[in-house]
Amino acid sequence: MNPSLCQTLNLTYPIIQAPMAGVSTPEMAAAVSNSGALGSISVGASTPQQADIMIRKTRSLTSAPINVNVFCHAPVQRNAQLEQAWITRFQPVFERYDAALPASLSEIYQTFLDNDAMLEVLLANAPAAVSFHFGLPSAAFVQRLKSRGIITLASATSLAEAQAIEAADIDFIVAQGIEAGGHRGMFNPADEDQQLSTFTLVQTLRKVSRLPLIAAGGVMDGAGIAAMLKLGVAGVQLGTAFILCPESAANAAYRQALNSEQANSTEIIAAISGRSARCITNDFCHLARGFAQDSIPPYPLAYALGKALAAAAAAKGDHGFGAQWAGQGAALAREMPAAELVKTLVAEWQAA
Repeated sequence: MNPSLCQTLNLTYPIIQAPMAGVSTPEMAAAVSNSGALGSISVGASTPQQADIMIRKTRSLTSAPINVNVFCHAPVQRNAQLEQAWITRFQPVFERYDAALPASLSEIYQTFLDNDAMLEVLLANAPAAVSFHFGLPSAAFVQRLKSRGIITLASATSLAEAQAIEAADIDFIVAQGIEAGGHRGMFNPADEDQQLSTFTLVQTLRKVSRLPLIAAGGVMDGAGIAAMLKLGVAGVQLGTAFILCPESAANAAYRQALNSEQANSTEIIAAISGRSARCITNDFCHLARGFAQDSIPPYPLAYALGKALAAAAAAKGDHGFGAQWAGQGAALAREMPAAELVKTLVAEWQAA
């Protein structure tokens, strides 16, 4: 076992529960942390006030280390013509569900970049770790977090992103393979995605990076954890494996999809949110297959319509337009309390 993650964050096990926005809850993160792994919450979809409440709630449930995740996407460049064309394109679908078409798209999630209010929330609460997705904050932000003793992590999908993370004085690289569920952590969504597997990405980064790595993507059980640790990573991050835990915020339709044959098929889709993300194959995926990438408004503008469409369809009993993010190993997800899952993962890993 590479001890750096455990020693740095005072963990018993080098296992991180991924900070899935909209799925992870204070209850789940606390249960994971209380079990000796690192529980995570995401405040990427929260206002600073909501983030403060969520972090405080998590801290009230555990005295163990926790990770708080923020989104570092570039500020939106508005294009009224593109946005209106996107809205109009979905008119027949909204009509099918007797729902009003959104009049406009809104920036429903604020970026952490230059977000002083969110930075102050993090500094005031000082979680053990803060992780970055979609990019990196300013050097000044990073240093202020580190000055509070906060350990920093950032997702990389490529060598170039890993090199940027190392140059930014971040502590750990989360190597996100193409198998991972949810949003790709690409710094620039306009770049070509190299689509490296977790195995290949980890091996590539180990050769050139001095930073410890956390493997993320495709790991669903203890055997997977053992395989990744043998590659020399400092830790392993699992997300989809925790979605069926009763403490997660996944709704009934999401859980049903994960518990069905549907979980055998996942695909990358950008149309739901405006950024590439791995989702259980559903009606939105089928609808969007012919959409050109340059016709999709940027994240999170497209997500505003995606959420409205999912709600309209769900109101009529159709759950095929939800953002049911899941990794390639979705069919391997197990339904058990988070603490029991950590215990199970550790037993399987040690047996392997």
